[in-house]
Amino acid sequence: MTVLEVSDLRVEYRTEDGPVIATKDVSFTLGRGEILALVGESGCGKTATAMAIPRLLDGGSATIGGSVVLDGVELTTLSEKRMQDIRGKDISVVFQEPMTSLNPSYTIGRQIGEVVRRHTGLSRAQVRERVVELLELVGIPDAAQRVRAYPHELSGGMRQRVMIATAVACDPKVLIADEPTTALDVTVQAGVLDIIRKLRDELGTAVILITHDLGVVADIADRVVVMYAGRHVEQSPTTALFDRPQHPYTLGLLDALPSRAVLRGARRRLTEIPGLVPPSTSDPDACQFAARCSRASSACTAARPPLEHVEDGHLVACYHPGRGETS
Repeated sequence: MTVLEVSDLRVEYRTEDGPVIATKDVSFTLGRGEILALVGESGCGKTATAMAIPRLLDGGSATIGGSVVLDGVELTTLSEKRMQDIRGKDISVVFQEPMTSLNPSYTIGRQIGEVVRRHTGLSRAQVRERVVELLELVGIPDAAQRVRAYPHELSGGMRQRVMIATAVACDPKVLIADEPTTALDVTVQAGVLDIIRKLRDELGTAVILITHDLGVVADIADRVVVMYAGRHVEQSPTTALFDRPQHPYTLGLLDALPSRAVLRGARRRLTEIPGLVPPSTSDPDACQFAARCSRASSACTAARPPLEHVEDGHLVACYHPGRGETS
């Protein structure tokens, strides 16, 4: 069952130097209980795509185009008042940096409780009970006492769990997790991923996971959208993406991962993708990866390759997909 459908999403920022196109005609669907990963290097448009879905870019210098349908409701045409009812209830966000997202002046119990009060008719006692329940859900020990703690009294991993508890306070249909494991050690990272799985399994929450860590993607995601220069260049079930990557950029990302030999201490330079990412101020009708691609041909610079199926559920925007070189 499809809970979210994003079609031709485009995010453009107005700057003194002209328009900056952060996201260019991105489309994907998300099913109930599915974990979809958005991957790519910094600046590829992952966060801009995710923040545009609940319209968190409204009211600033951003212009958003396209369509976002949540459970049959078109979000792009709703009033801001109606969107405030949807944010935190039907669609929630776990922001990238919990220390700057949490208010240092308020206890974590008050901050989580604010979301519960905003979207439910629970009494003060019921709100407190719900907050304790949420802290227990995300694995915070001594939850009844922790509700009185301030953010600076918690570790980075605990603060991230508080962010997740706040985001799922009203059992959202869609959870957007923006780099939820960044700067966490491996053990804490595994715990955060276990929480996301638990929410998916117990609540049926659909998750959009933004990350640059392909190890996390392999561990938890059902499907993957690979983004480059603001566009989606490949979409695939996770297993197929790792077993049969098609786009040269995806191949470059996978080849840049440390090999087992490197992890065992052997000396080998990591494979790198040559060249630079094109500026976001232009949107040529061509493959924007062509200048960095070893298999690029005249077709790649003459017209932008369409996103097409190479197998069931596996789409790629490339005239020369696969591992082989073009002739």
